Amino acid sequence: MLNEFENKFWIEDKYILGIDEAGRGPLAGELVVAGVVLPIGYSNEMINDSKKLTPKKRQQLYEILKKDAIEIIVEVVAVEKIDSLNIYQATKQAMQNIALRSKYAQYTITDAMPLELVNSSAIIKGDQKSTSIAAASIVAKVERDALMQQYHLQHPEYGFAQHKGYGTKKHIEAIYKYGVLPIHRKSYQPVKGIVENDSNTKR
Repeated sequence: MLNEFENKFWIEDKYILGIDEAGRGPLAGELVVAGVVLPIGYSNEMINDSKKLTPKKRQQLYEILKKDAIEIIVEVVAVEKIDSLNIYQATKQAMQNIALRSKYAQYTITDAMPLELVNSSAIIKGDQKSTSIAAASIVAKVERDALMQQYHLQHPEYGFAQHKGYGTKKHIEAIYKYGVLPIHRKSYQPVKGIVENDSNTKR
């Protein structure tokens, strides 16, 4: 069912690169963007939008994809770049980098992000319509969650293992209580306001 878009190209023996990201919305942590090229005609009914899968199922599929995929490319975008470019441009740049790095892709599809590249398409809700994009969403999510788990070990009081950096009530309470960390995005509210307030207080 998810191969409808790919089949148009696979019938011509063309490789498709699917690209998706994890972490556009969180207040903390890097953005992770992944690109996946699957074998022509590839099918795995378990693959779906990563948000619709349990962590255990995502991890299982991640291991399968590492073995089955023709190519997997991952870009980790630093918090500083997100703050300097803005999240949209940082995401777009990373996706374009992945497309240019691919050794196999003859056509690139993204989850709703138009790229300035020939032979590419942005598909609305692509992670629900394309196996390649869904596979990329799984890789990006698993790798980003692993990063947030490491931050949890370094700063357990913030609860990164639970909320993965998103702006939950507990996370925002922790920021007010323990302060802003280097991994917090200074261009995102309420982090931006807290930083500005602190700098004004110190003047």
